[in-house]
This record gives sequence, C-alpha cells and structure tokens, in this order.
Amino acid sequence: MAELLSEQEISDALAKLPHWQHKGTTLERTAELGSFPQAIQVVNRVAEIAESVNHHPDIDIRWRKLTFHLSTHSEGGITRKDVDLAEGIDEVIDAL
Repeated sequence: MAELLSEQEISDALAKLPHWQHKGTTLERTAELGSFPQAIQVVNRVAEIAESVNHHPDIDIRWRKLTFHLSTHSEGGITRKDVDLAEGIDEVIDAL
C-alpha cells in the first residue's frame, strides 16, 4: 500500500509540477489542447500509462479541455502514485 504524503511532501512535489493544484484530497490539472482529437489522443495515452501502473485518474473531458483529478482512493488522499502519474501526464501533454 502507498502512504499518504504529508502537506510538506505535497508542497515539495507541486514545486516541480507547476500546472497542478492541491485541492482537498486530490491533485488537479486542467489542460486545453488544440483540438478535440488531440485531447482524446492525450486521454488515450494517459489511459495506457494508468493501466500499466494500475493507478487511474478521474478525467473530465469538455471538448478540447481536460481536467485530471488524482487521488489514491484506497488511501483516502494523495500518495507518491499520484505525483508519479501527474509527472507522466505532464510528459504526455508537453510532448504535443
């Protein structure tokens, strides 16, 4: 099982994740892509990453705007798994 991160550990992680915010028990990022197909391309790539690590984000899709919510539900908050997935999501978006 993954351990919950402390407030300081979350702050330290967010210092390296400038597009992400700490909201309650989640990390959240909204990204606006160039087109709907591009947004779906990001979702598909993130789905592949999430499946490979068995850690799945909540994703809200609004045309070309994606909002990701990361939380380790089994632990009731943010763990290293969420930070790692946030880094992977950033890599996918930055690669476009």
